[in-house]
Amino acid sequence: MGRTGEVGLRWTWKRSYPYNGPTPQYKPQRIAVCSARFARFTRPSDDSATFNEQLSCCQTFYRAVRGRLVRLPQSSPAWRRPAPSPAPDKTSRGTQKRHYARTRRTAMERRKAPGTEEGWYVLHDLRHVDWDGWREAPETVRERAVEEGTDYLRRHEALADAEEGASAVFSVVGHDADLLVLHLRPTLEHLDRAQRRLESTALAAFTERADSYVSVTEVSGYMHEDLTDGLDDIDDESTRSYMQQRIYPEIPDADHVCFYPMDKRRGPEDNWYDLPFDERAEYMSAHGEVGREYAGRVTQIIAGSVGLDDHEWGVTLFADDPTDIKELLYEMRFDPSSSRFAEFGDFYVGRRFPPGDLGALLAGEAVPTDEPLDGTTTDDTTGTDDGETTGDADDGDDGGSGGRPSTESAHEPVDAGTFLARADAHGADLDVEAAGYGLLFESEAPAATVAEEVEGLRANFDHYDTHVGTEVLDGERTVVVSLWANQRAADTASGFLADLPGVDGGVGADLEGHGADDADDTGDASDAGDEPRRGEPPHESVEATEFRRLAHRFGVDPGDHPAAGYALLFRSETAAEHLVEEVDDLRERFESHEGHVLTTVRADSGDTAVVSLWADGSAADTGSESLTELSGVGAGVGAAFESEGVGADTERDDDDIRGELADLGVYAGQPHGEGVYALVLYSEAPVEELHEELAGLRDSFEGYESHVKSAVYDDEAGEGRPAVVSIWETQDAADRAAEFLADLPGVVGRTDEAEGDFGTMGMFYTVKPDYRGEFVDTFAEVGEVLGGMDGHLDTRLMVNREDENDMFIASRWRQREDAMAFFRSESFRDTVEWGREVLDDRPRHVFLA
Repeated sequence: MGRTGEVGLRWTWKRSYPYNGPTPQYKPQRIAVCSARFARFTRPSDDSATFNEQLSCCQTFYRAVRGRLVRLPQSSPAWRRPAPSPAPDKTSRGTQKRHYARTRRTAMERRKAPGTEEGWYVLHDLRHVDWDGWREAPETVRERAVEEGTDYLRRHEALADAEEGASAVFSVVGHDADLLVLHLRPTLEHLDRAQRRLESTALAAFTERADSYVSVTEVSGYMHEDLTDGLDDIDDESTRSYMQQRIYPEIPDADHVCFYPMDKRRGPEDNWYDLPFDERAEYMSAHGEVGREYAGRVTQIIAGSVGLDDHEWGVTLFADDPTDIKELLYEMRFDPSSSRFAEFGDFYVGRRFPPGDLGALLAGEAVPTDEPLDGTTTDDTTGTDDGETTGDADDGDDGGSGGRPSTESAHEPVDAGTFLARADAHGADLDVEAAGYGLLFESEAPAATVAEEVEGLRANFDHYDTHVGTEVLDGERTVVVSLWANQRAADTASGFLADLPGVDGGVGADLEGHGADDADDTGDASDAGDEPRRGEPPHESVEATEFRRLAHRFGVDPGDHPAAGYALLFRSETAAEHLVEEVDDLRERFESHEGHVLTTVRADSGDTAVVSLWADGSAADTGSESLTELSGVGAGVGAAFESEGVGADTERDDDDIRGELADLGVYAGQPHGEGVYALVLYSEAPVEELHEELAGLRDSFEGYESHVKSAVYDDEAGEGRPAVVSIWETQDAADRAAEFLADLPGVVGRTDEAEGDFGTMGMFYTVKPDYRGEFVDTFAEVGEVLGGMDGHLDTRLMVNREDENDMFIASRWRQREDAMAFFRSESFRDTVEWGREVLDDRPRHVFLA
């Protein structure tokens, strides 16, 4: 038979190598796998067929036992060829032929790759800290490392190196790393420079890279099939805007982060890339449905990395509660897109902290430093409890923080009037128009000494776009005034200013909306903090352009709300997450007022604001009084928009669209103060037929992320016509969907529609299962009350055919004023109060056509 062949197999043999024969039984000790870069075969010329079969069997065996083989030296003795395997029976051969044909056909059908659009490049830079080296380093060396590391992180968070992007730093929990520095930048060159600049700092001497990942934010054709040639091909402006947010994201202001890379499986059984596009799109749509259930709790940044790193995607999740991330990923494991086709790399979990807390992190303190851990912990290095200090304050010991100045707010908050009066008394020339927050510190040290120290600080401050200006005033006492764009930046600067020579305290104030003339010309501040006089609204009127500038920070533009004629903005010292419940309760009261448009809580860089939009100034004045009662709320500002004609044309367009939809028997509207749009139509077709037709239409709807739900509702009393309800996140999407819904069988106008009929008031409710019977009984009682009210025509309880706890009340009135009279009544308010106990979600009230 000739001499024995010698085989060397690569360790990373391709899993998809096609072999269809039976698996021979080899003993592992008879297989030698060497680390040769290429397979070497010494083939006997007279028995090539046996050798080929033998080679194929060896490959199959390797796939079955890989992970258990050891790498043997290259000089391992050649292994003897086993006897040829018996020929397979006819059934096996037939199976082989079919499998071979399928494999060959799949190999020849080249799938078209879905289009993608890329945005910013992403670098996850994971670092280990050399703790032994850090402890042994001299104090001066550690101080320099903290100073340079903090400056690096601050400059990159402030985008000093690029015009756009984002950066953040996280403390990583577990043994995989200690730090995660996250950068998003327009080009790879920016990322390259960012990582090299970190290596050039003194901090780099105490860190080494544990891991890194390079990717680029992307959206794909699974989100929209017209993406093939880029975002410009997407006609829907709202969809295009959503995609732009995905590829040019902000880093969420959340406490925790989770990062992991992943791939789509390319195995012999489950190969993602061999599936038809429609099947892949269906998997992705179902996968996205799971994610949307966690909206508001978990935020994601998805980045592609094919050709950039070892995996195909990098996924970064952000949440205030890390268990939300765990629950989301756990639920997704059971989705076929993950269970069949996903493979994951290493996971990294961490907590975000501000750059100024780098020294605290290296000292073993809790970070962020402004959020101390609950309970008391013991500091092993001093033998004292956290929060207690021993020795004198002047002993030069900073507790091992590496010389880090305190970054906690070192000033006393005061109102803007008091701050401006004090600054004016010291002769300060303030550019208040450009400032969002001001600091004032007094010192007993000579002005020249303080000025020299401030000059060094100013060089650091000027690196940040948020720095407006800092000056030293020489008078009876030395005074330092420092202005910043927002409170978060000012709080960081406060710690540095408090460490200036002779400083014994300072004050700070929110200056948003205050002009340079706000202080009394006489310097008398006695009225600076007084309550507004009775009869005057508790907010300051500003120009519309100024209001837009203030509200833009918090992501609100009154121009996006055509019904808004007057807007209010109140800042609060209370964290946004703690203010949400109060505002929800207040919003329910506001929604009984016809002039209310929107009230929402927003946060930016640690600052909280409540924005409230109203139809006119009179309605806004009423809301203003209530907004001042919220926790931590200070002075507010308001602006009128009627004179600019905001939304007039849009309202006319909306009326035209709704008129056209009404001609088709489709009634459209937006839940008051919410970002979703509802469509309702009625049909004379049987419920089963209507449900079957809608099911086919709904399959196509669910390919769009703007689709919330579509369902058939039937009259609880079994008397009226069934209705189809479709809810969307954007009005454009709802308008397009209406054209398809109008083609459903038997679509008609409302039941017994009367001349002068105002329209349908759709009240959508999700009821807790245990209270369903009580809810239906209470509806009957409310129906009796409605029957005696002027202008009431008809009210029916409609129930989702697929979920008996999902209902809406279709209520028809002769005039809008008749409906509003009911919604302002005590009966309605009592019903709403009772509903809080039985509803699973807050109700959505929609005027339809």
